[in-house]
Amino acid sequence: MKTLAGGWLFWALLAAVFAAATAILAKVGVKDTPSDLATLVRTLVVVAFAGLIVAVSGQWRSFGDMSPRTLVFLTLSGLATGASWLCYFRALKLGEASRVAPLDKLSVVLVAIMGVAFLGEQLSWKNWLGVALIAGGAVLVAIR
Repeated sequence: MKTLAGGWLFWALLAAVFAAATAILAKVGVKDTPSDLATLVRTLVVVAFAGLIVAVSGQWRSFGDMSPRTLVFLTLSGLATGASWLCYFRALKLGEASRVAPLDKLSVVLVAIMGVAFLGEQLSWKNWLGVALIAGGAVLVAIR
């Protein structure tokens, strides 16, 4: 049996905690700074932190050891992340964190749909109900 810290649920919940902290900290940080510059600073911190984790944990290896397919999809994922962060910081600059973050979490709904459409994943009717509730909840939190 896996320990709690070794399972996906632990890491997913921890990611949610850090994502919540990100929204609040970024909203304060972007107050007197252009949103694109704020995104750059955040990105540099993420690169340095991820590099440190990879180096300390001994996971470092040459990019040439990765398959071209892996590199293409990780590059595309990185571009999508960058676009998401730029849009997210612009939204935080213009709106309230308590309204921006829930709409950003509509990504959960889109991941469910794309997972089924492109990855062949299957969701039960209960899963789809949860997806619908997430969508409805995000909209209800975001509107005034």
